Amino acid sequence: MHTPLCGHATGTPEQYIDAARARGVELLTFTCHVPMANPGFGTRNTRMAADDLPRYCEMIEAAREYGQEVGVRVLLGIEAEVFPDEAEMARMDETLARYSFDFVLGSLHHQLPVYRERIRQHGLSSDAAIIADHFESLTYAASTGRYDSFAHPDLIRIYGTVKPFEPLQFESVIREFLSAAAENGTCIEVNTSGFTKGVFEIQPRPQILDWAQQAGVQLTLGSDAHRPDSVGQHFSQAYAAIRAAGFDLLCYFEAGRKTEVSIPS
Repeated sequence: MHTPLCGHATGTPEQYIDAARARGVELLTFTCHVPMANPGFGTRNTRMAADDLPRYCEMIEAAREYGQEVGVRVLLGIEAEVFPDEAEMARMDETLARYSFDFVLGSLHHQLPVYRERIRQHGLSSDAAIIADHFESLTYAASTGRYDSFAHPDLIRIYGTVKPFEPLQFESVIREFLSAAAENGTCIEVNTSGFTKGVFEIQPRPQILDWAQQAGVQLTLGSDAHRPDSVGQHFSQAYAAIRAAGFDLLCYFEAGRKTEVSIPS
């Protein structure tokens, strides 16, 4: 779940909670976009500013109290950036360390200017090189232990910065990422927003879910809602895809600790 503080979401946390209650969703973790010092990661229309973070935490604490009244558990998370430059990540770590987040969701947004500039500087001119670099960056991120789960790990398929591709074309590098995630106990997210972003399918692709199950990766589930009516969107389809890949459990994080739950029937 997001909040208007990121500049591209609408609705109050309480409205998201009401939507969750109406759809039978019992647990919400808000994961608004972390502030980043480098403007290449986007500014007011992309993420919170640093001075928004105290307000964000206060909003979610108030939402937690409201959720208790109506029967929806609310947790405080953050959507943190994945970027293969430890200098940038160290500054982000300083921000994260000031707050007690229940859940740190790692996201690589390859469409952002800072990542496009990195691609240019490294001479990655072909789609194949860019796609491989995307998953190699996720593999490195998994090795850091910085994140609890990785959001939409194949997001690179969606925004048109590379031509459409099938996971089988990049099986080796994708499996390396999944192995690193499993080895470090980091989940990957099943994100249902892909059903509304033009590809009209789950993220990650079912093929990647199959490989994740084979590698021993565990899953979190999110609707990536940027407005209240998107809360819990397409969860029934997600449950079916998750079961088809051989999973019978999902995970959530509270105070950084992983809890396993059965997939709802």
